[in-house]
Amino acid sequence: MTRDTVFSEIARLLERFRAGDNAITFDTVIAEDLTMDSLQVMDLMMELEDRFDVSIPLNLVPEIATVGQLADTIYASKDHPIKAGA
Repeated sequence: MTRDTVFSEIARLLERFRAGDNAITFDTVIAEDLTMDSLQVMDLMMELEDRFDVSIPLNLVPEIATVGQLADTIYASKDHPIKAGA
């Protein structure tokens, strides 16, 4: 699995939250550029954890601002699981 594969899957899942004609890119800011509330963000995180068989610690979620950062977090955790509080 590549970083681009992870990004493509995330972008597909985020398509329903896309605002207008703006494409979802690595630089898309989740909280500003997409039409998601905090509950939808948490639902997305759980869906991504299931899809990629990873665990994203809750304390990291506020630090993930862009779709690229989210893809990097998931990609990195596939090889090196992230520990809570790390």
